[in-house]
Amino acid sequence: MADHHNTRQHFRDELRRLEEGTLGGLDIIREQMDRTLEALEHQDVELAEMIMLDDDRVDGRYLEINQGILSLLALQAPVASDLRLVAALLHVIKHVERMGDQCVNIAKLIPLSGHEPPVREDIKGLVLRMGRAARSEVLQSRAAFATRDVELAADLSRQDREVNVLNREVFRLAIHAGDDPDTREWAMHQTMIARAIERIGDNAVDIGEQVVFVVSGLFREFPTSTAPAI
Repeated sequence: MADHHNTRQHFRDELRRLEEGTLGGLDIIREQMDRTLEALEHQDVELAEMIMLDDDRVDGRYLEINQGILSLLALQAPVASDLRLVAALLHVIKHVERMGDQCVNIAKLIPLSGHEPPVREDIKGLVLRMGRAARSEVLQSRAAFATRDVELAADLSRQDREVNVLNREVFRLAIHAGDDPDTREWAMHQTMIARAIERIGDNAVDIGEQVVFVVSGLFREFPTSTAPAI
């Protein structure tokens, strides 16, 4: 009986360690988003290169959590509540990896406009607002998961609607960016950046949905904006 208790305790300790590692992945994303927003604001091509190189850290964390969970499942069959957390962590770390990929997608677009692109400040301002809002969603999804706060998790869909509205506004302004080819090209890049930011917000909402699953055992999708995505 003591052996069973020790094995169970080891399982719980290891599961806690894996959750901390997963939440640490969201901390890496926050750092990546801080750099990404700085690179966008200052057209910092060198910083964009660093973001691309640093994605290995996110991928490494993804593999580490996945392998850790598989090893844990091989050790002992978890009880239902533990199994919910195991399943949720697999989802969350996948969303972390996707967020990292979107930061890389943004970083790849920054050098394409050169060091001094023909910036439209209204579009740039909206994109940065979007980025800050999505960063806030990442922080909130982490807090909601760490504390199992279902209300905080559900509030993510409200925040995400703001990001979706900004995304459409960026697209609308970009279409009317003027006749200069360089400006139009820069504006099109901004719509692609806005789309990547929107995807980061979507992944944060998905993490919020996993909070509900861990707490209740039920999966439900949060309501999102009914307006068509671009």
